[in-house]
Amino acid sequence: MKDDPKETGLDRKLISLDEPHEVRSWTESLGVTEQELKTAITAVGNSVERVCEYLRKK
Repeated sequence: MKDDPKETGLDRKLISLDEPHEVRSWTESLGVTEQELKTAITAVGNSVERVCEYLRKK
């Protein structure tokens, strides 16, 4: 089932690369490219907290 882009909650704790609206939203809010976001998720998983920490250290 596709995510509803209007729904929040747990969606804001995990990043889904399968949802174009999420990728766009996260790249804009984090100020990174799609590739940088994918690299971060590959390195630390899709937890927003861990991705943000990873990107801060870069």
